[in-house]
Amino acid sequence: MFMSETTINLLKELGQAFVIVLAGSILISLVCRILRRALKKSKLDAALHVFLINSVRIFLWLIVAITALNSAGIPVTAFVTALGAAGVAVALALKDSLGNFAGGILIILTKPFSKGDYIEDYQTAGQVDKIDLLYTTLVTFDNKIITIPNGKLANSTIVNFTRNKSRRVECRFSAGYQDDIERVKDLLMAVAESNPSIYTDPAPIVGVAGQGEGHVHFDLKVWCDTKDYTMIKYFLEEQVNLAFKEADINVTYPQMEVRLKK
Repeated sequence: MFMSETTINLLKELGQAFVIVLAGSILISLVCRILRRALKKSKLDAALHVFLINSVRIFLWLIVAITALNSAGIPVTAFVTALGAAGVAVALALKDSLGNFAGGILIILTKPFSKGDYIEDYQTAGQVDKIDLLYTTLVTFDNKIITIPNGKLANSTIVNFTRNKSRRVECRFSAGYQDDIERVKDLLMAVAESNPSIYTDPAPIVGVAGQGEGHVHFDLKVWCDTKDYTMIKYFLEEQVNLAFKEADINVTYPQMEVRLKK
């Protein structure tokens, strides 16, 4: 019993579609493998590697699917139209997520911060633990986990405290008007010079910052490695206090005078 010409043509078309899918699968695997190797040699973030490879894979599979359907004699116009409508509906439903996704791409490409950096925006601060395509995770000093949408971070003013290798520590101290200004400045400079972790270039800076009610303000500014910032800050606050006490410098405190009328 012989098959009809229609059946033969249908089998041919299905065979062609099968060959297209098979060849497309091999070609897509080869392209993704080559792309993966190229991305490993690039400076792009690892999270972006996965996104690019998956995007290329999905795009190529769409082309293969449309070509195979067309080869099998199935009209693809309606399929493409339906796919476009579905894409619009999904985009509207996932508007916020797409904004976060776009923010994630911007963060990964522009690199305003990296994993391990300590950053701060207008509401939160912490060390960057993980950067995903949708969210960035921070860890605070007291070990709290903060998850921030990338869309929000991409549109915020970010302060990166640890990107540079050095930072300036600024402290303000006060002494009484009766204390010799030069003597106070010498004490502050001596404390700064006593710590080997404080840079000598740029050298520490000491100066009179202004006057208050019953006291004179002094600024002490030093440079150190970023990793030593907190410890240098504590060191200066403690050692200056001890030096002032030992030298009988009048450490002033806010005072309020209350007069009672009879």
